[in-house]
Amino acid sequence: MTNKETLQAANDAVMNDDNEGFLAFCTDATVWTFVGEQTLRGKEAVRQYMADTYLEPPKFEVENLIGEGDYVTAVGKIDLKDEDGNTANYSYCDVWRFENGKMAELNAYVIKLT
Repeated sequence: MTNKETLQAANDAVMNDDNEGFLAFCTDATVWTFVGEQTLRGKEAVRQYMADTYLEPPKFEVENLIGEGDYVTAVGKIDLKDEDGNTANYSYCDVWRFENGKMAELNAYVIKLT
């Protein structure tokens, strides 16, 4: 599987409410940085973030997927439900670094759309 295919399969898993399936594509020491907000270190921190944030499976619309070497960049939109059941819309750019075919590091640039 290419790195782009891995990211697509991981995103499909999370959109189908399979967070553990998504996490299977991550290294144990994965690091997620939401630029300007927070950094998650390790698979357990990501697992907790997903449990707290993905009250319903998110909906992704990938507009561009660019792969080069150990990096894949995804640009698109994501919809997430909040605690009140309202859908919030975001534009995002995720830059993933891969190690041995697994997602090791994420730098996420996420902007809420109004």
